[in-house]
Amino acid sequence: MSTSNRYGHRHNVPAARELRQRETSAEELLWSALRGRRLDGLKFRRQHAIGPFVLDFCCVERRLAIELDGGVHRTQEARDADREALLAAAGYRVLRFPNAAVRDEFPRVLQEIRTVARQEPPPRPSAPGRHAGWT
Repeated sequence: MSTSNRYGHRHNVPAARELRQRETSAEELLWSALRGRRLDGLKFRRQHAIGPFVLDFCCVERRLAIELDGGVHRTQEARDADREALLAAAGYRVLRFPNAAVRDEFPRVLQEIRTVARQEPPPRPSAPGRHAGWT
């Protein structure tokens, strides 16, 4: 298997696998509600590689990325903004929640995910370009 492709996807697969083994308690809790099509019958993936990124959770069908922010993410605000802009350009919506919100306000977090997932996803970029081919 190739270690990289044009979008860095295959390069990120081993990293995604490792992250699945080291999930936080908030990731574990949210995954328990998303896995197996438990949330409105939608298929979510965890630690899913999209282009050069590994997303905490992703519903490809609805082009929805969910990121949980813990200690690692607090210092990455500018990088997160760039990442979100690139994902938006590829047709993905990004929801971001602090780990504490998942633990302390779980029903509200699930309702927000449900609300956004029900919305029509943005149109896929049609012009071939830098982000074409991301799934």
